[in-house]
Amino acid sequence: MDGRVLIIEDDDAIASIIGTYLKKEGFQIERVDNGSDAVTVASTGEWDLILLDVMLPGLDGFEICMKLRTMRIDVPIIFLTARGEEVDQVLGLGLGADDYITKPFSGLALTARVKAHLRRYRELKGNQSNNETDVLRFSDLEIDLGACVVRREEQEITLSAKEYELLRFLLSRPGQVFTKEQIFSNVWSDGYYTTDDNTVMVHIRRLREKIEIDPSKPRYIITVRGLGYRFAKDA
Repeated sequence: MDGRVLIIEDDDAIASIIGTYLKKEGFQIERVDNGSDAVTVASTGEWDLILLDVMLPGLDGFEICMKLRTMRIDVPIIFLTARGEEVDQVLGLGLGADDYITKPFSGLALTARVKAHLRRYRELKGNQSNNETDVLRFSDLEIDLGACVVRREEQEITLSAKEYELLRFLLSRPGQVFTKEQIFSNVWSDGYYTTDDNTVMVHIRRLREKIEIDPSKPRYIITVRGLGYRFAKDA
């Protein structure tokens, strides 16, 4: 698989290991070793995926991720972190990251995650050039499946690739309740993952914050207590 991957990592040994594994798979690699330069490099280059360390000199990974998402850079971002605390993982996902992997990690597992995210991202973008031209309308919400565009009251909403993929999955069967396990399996899983409730819940929350008028009283993405989530069929 080819693609351009930006590695934002200040540890020379870790960056070298990651680069070695990804180059063997055909990826083009560039590395930035500090947070101060990371935003500029990430926002001016044409990247397919970004691997982002949390603890960096200058800006930390959380700040970088937030800035990139604010700039509407929607490529997959995977956090590399030695901080395995749940609060840090939730914070990273809440700022717009697609995934996280905790150090120390297997080079093979990391490569598998990179491939999985890149494959899904390309499939998502590929819908712009295939025959999927449906435009779905729900009250004040419009979802153009062909163009991968979401609008509310005619204002375009910026979603990350993973947020859009999650929305598309829920829309695949409006009204059907999906468990967290089903959502995770279809939107994230590639065989190297185990179900992660935090990942699903944080992305649901972020999606609600973007498409719902009042996220605390959602009209579209409904929680079915004890079961999972559904997209309201008659919203």
